[in-house]
Amino acid sequence: MLAYLFPGQGAQTEGFLHRLGTHAAIKTTLDEASSVLSLDVLTLDTQAARESTVAVQTGLLIAGVATQRALAAEGLTPDLNAGLSVGAYAAAGSCGAIAFADALLMVRKRAELMEAAYPRGYGLSAIAGLTEHEVERLAETQARDSAERVYIGNVNAPRQIVVAGSDAALDVFNTRALASGARKATRLAVSVPSHCELLAAAADALTDYARSVPFRAPSSGYIGNRGGRALYTADAVRDDLATNMRYTVRWFDALTVMTEIGAKVFVEAPPGQVLTDIVREQYPDLAAIAASTLPFERLAPTIQRRIESVA
Repeated sequence: MLAYLFPGQGAQTEGFLHRLGTHAAIKTTLDEASSVLSLDVLTLDTQAARESTVAVQTGLLIAGVATQRALAAEGLTPDLNAGLSVGAYAAAGSCGAIAFADALLMVRKRAELMEAAYPRGYGLSAIAGLTEHEVERLAETQARDSAERVYIGNVNAPRQIVVAGSDAALDVFNTRALASGARKATRLAVSVPSHCELLAAAADALTDYARSVPFRAPSSGYIGNRGGRALYTADAVRDDLATNMRYTVRWFDALTVMTEIGAKVFVEAPPGQVLTDIVREQYPDLAAIAASTLPFERLAPTIQRRIESVA
């Protein structure tokens, strides 16, 4: 089985939309996105634009959908789809649960709400080498010792945890984590405190917005963020997308479910490679390909060979 993975905010790099390739489906997707958003979307990957939550999140959606459509034109369609955080919108588009235009407008609304709630002074840190329980215990200790609280935002792997909070809280927590045995404690290129109660009000507003957005039942597998489980109805996908900014992303659970269902080949959409690295580290017997590491003309044949090799 073929699974597509779509990265979240933090994966963006300067020029990532310009590097997607020249496939006709990619150009069509860029043109469609420019029309829907009333701007040239190739301005969304500049160094300056990468400081904008709105630009980054919409750009990541466009990259994911453009790649998925180009691969579909080459005869490759996924059996399973999952996206980390805002990547879930591309996953929902990939499985047919939401139209691209609707996803673009919903992602823009999502990013605007997040940016308005916390325009500065907040973000995320990645903690490597500690378990979720250990991170949670450190966070509770820090909350008791001071007002600098952090929240678990992502469980990407058993010892790869992302925490959210204010800049001051994250600086204190990174030092605390390293002193407690973490291999790394690194700030991410994200300027909002994603996936925690700090965004409860923004998630409620997006839920209200999403009620008028048409959704369909997925035509292929969609694995949700909140529970890391397969979702089968339009309403379940709508709820997952509208509320995932508020809840911890259970990415490793989602990945585990995909392997249990039977995924053998994983392809990560541009511009990321972190999700590919997690698959390779946690499931070394499976094939994982980061699309951003190959020119598009080599990507589809490489995926096809991997599928044939595990058949």
